[in-house]
Amino acid sequence: MNQITTCSFFKMAGFSNKLVGFHANAFESACLKKIAGLSFFKFLGSSAKTGFSAMPNFVTCLLLCVWKSEECASHFFSKNPLFKNYQKRSTEQFTVYLNSAESHGCWDGVKPFEKSKTLSLDKPVLVLTRASIRLKKTMFVLEQSRQSQSLERYKGLAFSIGVGEWPLIQQATISIWQTQAEMLDYAYKNQKHKEVVMLTRKLNWYKEEMFASFVPYKLKGFWDGKNVENWV
Repeated sequence: MNQITTCSFFKMAGFSNKLVGFHANAFESACLKKIAGLSFFKFLGSSAKTGFSAMPNFVTCLLLCVWKSEECASHFFSKNPLFKNYQKRSTEQFTVYLNSAESHGCWDGVKPFEKSKTLSLDKPVLVLTRASIRLKKTMFVLEQSRQSQSLERYKGLAFSIGVGEWPLIQQATISIWQTQAEMLDYAYKNQKHKEVVMLTRKLNWYKEEMFASFVPYKLKGFWDGKNVENWV
């Protein structure tokens, strides 16, 4: 069996649904621990910006899962009542299926992603960056969040969102690019991005961090009224 990762995004409608989506409760997490073939998962809220931000977005939430095989994932998506409940509560939702290409660092002390593919400069890539931020450094993070250049409308960017377990102290970004070359152009040629990366190293912002890249091989669903299959 080959490990895969899935990211399922939901837009929640109505106050009660948004409250559910903002933070999944312990009961739901306990239920997922019993799912066959699921080796790692995270319920994540989202931010009001495309990157790290203190401002929450009460509409969008994410379920990230690492599966022992695609068969395990497909069974969960088609049969699991918890997942079906999130679909019912949402106005839009989509799932991206991923093969891990690179992974550095840890998430809650573990390394969940096993490499199975190699990136190509002319092929799509999904990038995940995640950090657990030292409490005494949060003001620096807020300042850089205000100064950093938005990813919106950057060449080759299909989708981006800031997500996290907790505002300010546990944050992540997820972005989908039409090609790895365009992602690298942003990462290494965007001056504001380079400045923020240098500051994180100089000021030792993070007590835990992770960078992971994936090959997206299937997208299913709709977002902002569009079929996501056309993104990559």
